[in-house]
Amino acid sequence: MSLYDDAVLVLKAYEDQEELRQAYLDHLEAHPDGMWKACHAGHITASALVIDPERDRVLLTLHRKLKMWLQMGGHCEPGDATLEAAALREATEESGIAGLTLLRGGPVRLDRHPIPAPCHWHFDVQYAVVAPPDAEHAISDESLDVRWFPYDEVADVADESVVRLLEATRARL
Repeated sequence: MSLYDDAVLVLKAYEDQEELRQAYLDHLEAHPDGMWKACHAGHITASALVIDPERDRVLLTLHRKLKMWLQMGGHCEPGDATLEAAALREATEESGIAGLTLLRGGPVRLDRHPIPAPCHWHFDVQYAVVAPPDAEHAISDESLDVRWFPYDEVADVADESVVRLLEATRARL
């Protein structure tokens, strides 16, 4: 099964955000290359919110280019077999934490947001992962900083998309 096929199956099984979910499926139907950064009409991305083992903090990255505190995530790569694998790879690479565990139940949220030209949209499929006990994070080349934030501080540093992802993750927990 291709990553494209996996994305279609994941999105068809996702039961929330019906209108947005359909927009993702319509995009993929119209753009067979819609999984890849080269698709200038927009492309699927995969991200994951990293939760600490005690489940009272999240690890956010200060994105180097955007200068914003965000969850870990990014573009799908040819070696990614599934969207879950892409989200887990991105979270591991950007957090420096090995042994992250995906929360069961598939994506937590979808978030479509505009990006600068030449592309137009990121169709982000958002997951959540739990860090192992005593996890040590590291700053990747894509980040200016990586830091744990208590749940009640996230709205002070991150935008609404991260706050919505945190709320949906907490409901799933």
